[in-house]
Amino acid sequence: MTGFPTRHPAALEERPRQQQWLVDELWAKQAVGIIGGEPKCGKSFLALDLAVAVAAGVPCLRRFAAAQPGPVLMFAAEDAGHIVRTRLAGIARAAGAAFDTLDIAVIDVPTLRLDHRLDRQRLLETVERIGPRLLVLDPLVRLHGVDENTVSEIAPILGFLRDLQRRFEAAVVLVHHARKSGAARPGQALRGSSELHAWGDSNLYLRRRDAQIVMTVEHRAAPGLNDIEIELADDGEGPALRLRRTVPDQAPPQPQSAEQRIVQVLAKAGAPLLQSEIRKRAGARNATVTAALHELVREGRVERGSGGRYRFLGAAANEAASPTASPNL
Repeated sequence: MTGFPTRHPAALEERPRQQQWLVDELWAKQAVGIIGGEPKCGKSFLALDLAVAVAAGVPCLRRFAAAQPGPVLMFAAEDAGHIVRTRLAGIARAAGAAFDTLDIAVIDVPTLRLDHRLDRQRLLETVERIGPRLLVLDPLVRLHGVDENTVSEIAPILGFLRDLQRRFEAAVVLVHHARKSGAARPGQALRGSSELHAWGDSNLYLRRRDAQIVMTVEHRAAPGLNDIEIELADDGEGPALRLRRTVPDQAPPQPQSAEQRIVQVLAKAGAPLLQSEIRKRAGARNATVTAALHELVREGRVERGSGGRYRFLGAAANEAASPTASPNL
């Protein structure tokens, strides 16, 4: 025996100068990882959205560009063929992609067990034949019969998927359930061994916050993203995830000028007021009130009457006092 081959560090592959993406900011090129979350959070829809993005070269969730489009291979263990078809068709329409030409191959068998040697071999041969840019397996719990909490049992399955990624340069998405827990990090809430969290190069976690779905993005070799709110919606084309449409915050009200405040005070009073009363109600300095009243009187919007009291003339009076107003006939 001659042992393992070795290389000098200078002979190792150089890391690309920039992060390489399969889908910008969401999934790294040739990354393995997990789409995880509690039940009914849209995990399968998100996996299918990634699949459509890569297969058709369209943005995932209509925002994240597919940087490396190509063939997709997928297995949906929990959904019948007509459900997969309907969902993919709806997502394709929402994304503006042609459903009939989607470069997606769906594995058409009732079961696929990653803990069975024969199924692993058949999957390997299928990946070799299709040459997918992305492999989607949904969900993990239906793909084995081992104890997910035991590292020695779950690690061989994850190792096999990592081997597929390296041999065929394919990204791997594994859909997996999370527990309902108060874990500090979403990945720590994944069911089973912590090996699952550690395995992923790119991980997307979904959770519910009140009525909204929140997506957390985590990468091994790149910064993650701030939490993103998404929603499952049907705009008449079929259900698909999308970024949540939020109502823009209203612009904060602009501060009122002294003249505007004085007009409001006089209009609300309904009776003439002394300058001292106006100053108090408008909350302005005496010099400011004096200058503002002088300008309002000059414009004909306010009248100074007997006893130094001021009253608001209103828009109609202002128009009547204007030299451009039409004379009464």
